Amino acid sequence: MMGGGQQQLQQLSQELQALDEEIEALESEIADYREEQSDIDEAVEAIETLESGATVQVPLGGGAYVRAEVADIDEIIVSLGGNYAAEQEQDDAIDVLRRKREALDDRIEETQSDVAELESESDQIEQQAQQMQQQMQQQQMQQLQEQADDE
Repeated sequence: MMGGGQQQLQQLSQELQALDEEIEALESEIADYREEQSDIDEAVEAIETLESGATVQVPLGGGAYVRAEVADIDEIIVSLGGNYAAEQEQDDAIDVLRRKREALDDRIEETQSDVAELESESDQIEQQAQQMQQQMQQQQMQQLQEQADDE
């Protein structure tokens, strides 16, 4: 009986570890979504405040930038997803970016809900493991008491 209890505890421990890893991965996704939202906010602010003729720093990759002059702020190229981009007028580009941000809000909300469910499941498993441990300790105490009484 003792071996079976230990086995069950070990299984619960493994389940808890798997849940913790899943929660960590989802929390990392949420952080990525928030970072993407921040990038979108910065882009919207830039589109709203920049004017044609303004000088900006354009990232080339690898941490390198080049100074460039904005020729026409009225036409913005916006990523549509799936490696597609389209030229949009300033207001339309802002609308596209805001819709992307709202979609990220929805994803964050869904992912947070998933995290809450996993945390609840993890709490239940922890309680179950604690109860099993207490029962096993009580059984050990009873066995020790019975052995002492036999002597």
